[in-house]
Amino acid sequence: MNKLYPLKFKPLFREKIWGGQKMKSSLGMNFSPLPNCGEAWMLSGVPGSQTKVSNGFLKGNELNELLEIFMDDLAGERIFSKHKEQFPILVKFIDANDWLSVQVHPDDELAAKRGLGGGKTEMWYILDAEPGAELITGFRGVVSKETYLHHLKNKTLNNILNHEQVKKGDVFCVPAGRVHSLGPGILLAEIQQTSDTTYRIYDWDRLDSQGKERELHADLALDAIDFKTPDSYCTDYQKTINHTVSLVQNPYFCTNLLEFNLPIAKDYSAISSFIILICTEGNAEVIHDSGKESISRGEVLLLPAVIEKILLIPLPGCKILEVYSF
Repeated sequence: MNKLYPLKFKPLFREKIWGGQKMKSSLGMNFSPLPNCGEAWMLSGVPGSQTKVSNGFLKGNELNELLEIFMDDLAGERIFSKHKEQFPILVKFIDANDWLSVQVHPDDELAAKRGLGGGKTEMWYILDAEPGAELITGFRGVVSKETYLHHLKNKTLNNILNHEQVKKGDVFCVPAGRVHSLGPGILLAEIQQTSDTTYRIYDWDRLDSQGKERELHADLALDAIDFKTPDSYCTDYQKTINHTVSLVQNPYFCTNLLEFNLPIAKDYSAISSFIILICTEGNAEVIHDSGKESISRGEVLLLPAVIEKILLIPLPGCKILEVYSF
């Protein structure tokens, strides 16, 4: 029987009213014939939008099909027992050439109540940001539901939203319930729970190519919004070369940063989860017990749980996001 190996997947490209050209110009992806690409779904088990393997003997198989066949050998015993044939993590690249809608996602409890499966907690790692680029995350100070509704009705919502200027390497956690948006000039990697539920609150009064406003979900969003304000929205971390740096840990996934110019040996035997490697800069070779695979900027590699030990060799330097599930 053929052994499981590091898996690459064919991206799914999504044209967006706010999308740009950076998937091609910065990440080297060909999204033709689309005129723009706002999202590249790199690893997805969302029903109807599953990514397919692009390398090796499993080429052409959808992600959740692999879970049905290989079960805990792919996902890890703990992860497969919890999630069964639903891959729990969705990885995207997002290119914002204009403002995205102001939006919010439901948490697990509300999603289950509405028959939507799981909620949607996510995180952003900024790959590139043009000077002055900014995003919206949460509210500016304490905001009540009544104040929010007042500004929503009067189309002054932007007055109470928290804007953050961003730069390359910034990290933002976006838990379910936090209102958010991305501004023009931002290219990022998004790691999230497997969900495609988004409630649009406000879309800047713009029209689509048919001269129509996009659908809004203000009523559905109201019960999803968390009005609490954290002390800080941007995640602080210490950059350290040739060591694993923790970025985000929540009930759904852990994300670490590896910036290295020397070989790094990794032992995942204690994690009992698949590992996702997202290359954000440079390129590297991934040596495993059955061979090797390359990874370069803009590529995502899924390591099945049975691959417990690897050696990462930078060529010559590399940055990789390392993600696993809970």
